[in-house]
Amino acid sequence: MKIESGEQEVSTASPVAKAPEIGDENERCGEAFVPPLNFAMVDNGVFRSGFPHSPNFSFLKSLGLRSVIYLCPEPYPEENKEFLRANGIRLFQFGIDGSQEPYVKIPEHTIREALRVVLDVRNHPLLIHCKRGKHRTGCLVGCLRRLQRWCLTSIFDEYQRFAAAKARVSDQRFIEAFDISSFKNCPMSFSCSKR
Repeated sequence: MKIESGEQEVSTASPVAKAPEIGDENERCGEAFVPPLNFAMVDNGVFRSGFPHSPNFSFLKSLGLRSVIYLCPEPYPEENKEFLRANGIRLFQFGIDGSQEPYVKIPEHTIREALRVVLDVRNHPLLIHCKRGKHRTGCLVGCLRRLQRWCLTSIFDEYQRFAAAKARVSDQRFIEAFDISSFKNCPMSFSCSKR
């Protein structure tokens, strides 16, 4: 995405500069760049968000995505599938139940499968999303952070920033208990910073 900064015109009759209107450049191009709910960069080539809708498609196209990881069991809407097909983006669906019931466990094998897709840089750039980009997405990103050797305090801080008042202790326990030993031989070519 290209952002140009223009010079402001200053009138000698007034001490106030005329600020450019927000969205002028995008409107000139006929597109509006609206990121999906809870959008953020996770790492080089890895993004996260809530469910993208048609107003978000121009923004997502600007990312040059190769893959989307969808963490919900519901079928992907046809409009979204058409956007993916039109832009050569591959869909990986890992149906994780979003139930808030404490007895519903996050399926560890499903998180492992999704992590393998995230770790394969041939799938980058990629977007991870669920409905709101909070719990299921937060668990997958939290487990990725464990592989990147982040300390738990930083992992939980990131999880809570996105989940806000709806943070779940069960999700944080899952992230903490997630066994990363089977990923020791997996290549981690994107950044592996320690925090």
